[in-house]
Amino acid sequence: MSERCAITPILPAILLAAIIFLICGDCIIYKVSFPTVSIYEKNSSNSTIAHITQVHIEPTLVGEPLQSSPNNRDDNDSETFDSLVIPSNLSGKKARIDWFRKHLPDFRILQSNNLTQKFHDRFLEFLSQKCETQFFMTWVSPARSFRGRELMAVESVFKSHPRGCLTILSRTLDSERGCQILKPLLDHGFKIQAITPDLPSLFKNTPVEVWFDELKRGKKDPGQIPLAQNLSNLMRLAVLYKYGGVYIDTDFIVLKSFMGLKNSIGAQSIDPVSKNWRILNNAVLVFDKNHPLLEKFMEDFASNFDGSRWGYNGPFLVSRVMSKVTGATARLGFNVTVLPPAAFYPVDWTKIGELFKRPENRAAASWAKAKQAQINKEAYGIHLWNKQSKSHITQKGSVIERLFSDHCIICSYT
Repeated sequence: MSERCAITPILPAILLAAIIFLICGDCIIYKVSFPTVSIYEKNSSNSTIAHITQVHIEPTLVGEPLQSSPNNRDDNDSETFDSLVIPSNLSGKKARIDWFRKHLPDFRILQSNNLTQKFHDRFLEFLSQKCETQFFMTWVSPARSFRGRELMAVESVFKSHPRGCLTILSRTLDSERGCQILKPLLDHGFKIQAITPDLPSLFKNTPVEVWFDELKRGKKDPGQIPLAQNLSNLMRLAVLYKYGGVYIDTDFIVLKSFMGLKNSIGAQSIDPVSKNWRILNNAVLVFDKNHPLLEKFMEDFASNFDGSRWGYNGPFLVSRVMSKVTGATARLGFNVTVLPPAAFYPVDWTKIGELFKRPENRAAASWAKAKQAQINKEAYGIHLWNKQSKSHITQKGSVIERLFSDHCIICSYT
């Protein structure tokens, strides 16, 4: 059985225990299934993107409770566990591996506890009933960092997919604090679960199984980028490979239904002359279970991992693999659609800041209104590029504020 987000009683008093139960007892999690449903293709006439197929899934809703563990009671001590990095003065591979091996116990994302041991059963239970669309996110930062913008991304999923399901692979959100963060959406009846992943189980029988085993034993160079960020790139590939569905980053705002998408990845930029894609991105991935391209992605991850080059194991990985499988010497059978930048990345990361600004005059206001209309018409969603935009305040009347207002549920994103 799944478990309830409930605060473990500290005091023996029955009254206090009852009060605590009432405070968090409403956090209800629902079960869903994606990988075993029947899928067939149908022409989509509503999309502005050509050559998209329609996924049809019969929904069944079953309510079950969820409970957190004392091991995840609070993440006050985990502010840095996901951001541990090799000291910058350790530039050599051997020196980095030696440091990593000594500090392995500090990398909590690699450690097991009673929740990781229950991962398989809890996850299968959540996926055991049919669902319209199965979404996945990963969150490798402290729960306290999951704020308004991240909640806006979650709300946008259910605004466009009220009968969809969302699994967040996260050790920190699978806690009492995480339960309270997600409680407003749970109270609305949406099916969402934060679950602590068991990485050995997730990677088992995939091309990265051996690589991860060697990493856990301190035999791999983790590089100088926080290891959890690179593992997030890997988790999204593995969870889609094993279960199928839609992965989105926590800084991606869904604007319309993904029901018409199948085995799709988005281009971040295209060549202005040839119109061929130049670079793809892995912030949004839509794939069936056991899709061979996901296997190729993981093979490349294990063979070419470089933890010191930003994006090398993410956008550049999917780009270099796709260039191989779609080139002149590529074999057939991958059945994947590359969508244009307008689908997922309608605004480049270098220009995203402009969309957070309030129009200062009539001309700017007209531009903002037209830009919003264009995005709503052409895009399935918009990537906010948090690394570049996190310092921007969402100003009233801005394009982002208008989009948030149209696609929020709780609407406490400010």
